[in-house]
Amino acid sequence: MTQVKPFARIVGSGGFLPPRVVTNDDLAAELATRQIETSDQWITERTGIRQRHLADKGMTTSALATEAARRALADAGVEAGEVDLIIVATSTPDFVFPSTACLVQANLGNKGAAAFDVQAVCSGFVYALTTADSFIRAGRARCALIIGAEVFSSILDWSDRSTCVLFGDGAGAVVLKASDAPGILGAELHADGSQMNILCAAGNVAFGQVTGDPFLRMDGQAVFKQAVTVLDRSARTVTEQAGVALSEIDWLIPHQANLRILTFLAKKLDIPVEKVVITVDQHANTSAASIPLAFDVARRDGRIQPGQLVLMQGVGGGFTWGSVLVRM
Repeated sequence: MTQVKPFARIVGSGGFLPPRVVTNDDLAAELATRQIETSDQWITERTGIRQRHLADKGMTTSALATEAARRALADAGVEAGEVDLIIVATSTPDFVFPSTACLVQANLGNKGAAAFDVQAVCSGFVYALTTADSFIRAGRARCALIIGAEVFSSILDWSDRSTCVLFGDGAGAVVLKASDAPGILGAELHADGSQMNILCAAGNVAFGQVTGDPFLRMDGQAVFKQAVTVLDRSARTVTEQAGVALSEIDWLIPHQANLRILTFLAKKLDIPVEKVVITVDQHANTSAASIPLAFDVARRDGRIQPGQLVLMQGVGGGFTWGSVLVRM
C-alpha cells in the first residue's frame, strides 16, 4: 500500500519586539549628537518608517527568538517537547557556533529535535519555512518551529544615514505541523550571487580580529529595482504552481523593507494595497523577522482568518528571494 505523504499547516504564531521603542524624532536627536542630519519627515517620506524597536546592548538574537518561539508554541497549544525540527533564520547569530537554533532549543528545554540556522538575510524566513515544509512532506518531521530573528542594530554603521535609519530588531515564529489537509500550497526559492555587492555585510572574524567591513552596506536604488522585479515574477510563478489566481489572494505579506517597495509591488500584481499587511511603519526592516512578525500581527488582530490564502515573499542580500503560498 502506498503511503500518503502528509501536508504541512501553520497552527500557531508568535512575535517579540525589544521593549525600547525609538521614534524617528528620537533617532534624529541621537544622530545629531554625531553631526548626522536627518528628521522624521526625511525618513518617513523615503521609507514609510515612523519608529523601530532596538535591542539594548547584551540582548541577543537567541533571547528574542526564544520569546517569539514560546508565544508561537502557546498559540498552537504545542509543548516544546513535541517539536522535532527547529530552524532559525538569522544574519545576526549569537555566535559563530553553536547555531542560534541550538541555543533556542536549550532555552525551550527541548532535547533531540534537529536544530540549525538558515542564512538568507531578509529572505531567510521564506527559505526556512520552505525547508521545514519539505521535511514534513518527506516524513522527516511532524512538528516544526520556524523562527526569524535579528539584532540588526549590531551590524549597522550609525554614521551612515542611508542605512542606519532603516532597520530594527525583533523576532517572529510559526509552528508547522503535519496534516492531512493542504496548508503550504506552493513555494519557490532563488538566489543570484553575482548581485552580492548591492546588499552585504562583508566583514569576518579571523585569527581573533575583524577583517573586511563588518557593517551593512546597501545600494538602495539597485535593491529597489531588483526587489520589485523578482518578487513580481516570483508571485506569479508560485500562484501558477498552486493553480491559484492572484486575484484570489486574501493577504500579501512581503518582506517589510520600504513602504515604496510594498505599494509598488502591490500595484504591479494588481493586488489592492488594503490586502497588503504593512508593519514597516512600526517595526522598520527587521530582516528575517519581518515576515513572521507581520504575519503574527495580522493573525492576532483578526485580519487573517482560517481558510484564507496568504502569500509571503522575501527578498534580501545574497541576492536572495522567494515566495510561499499558504492556506490557513
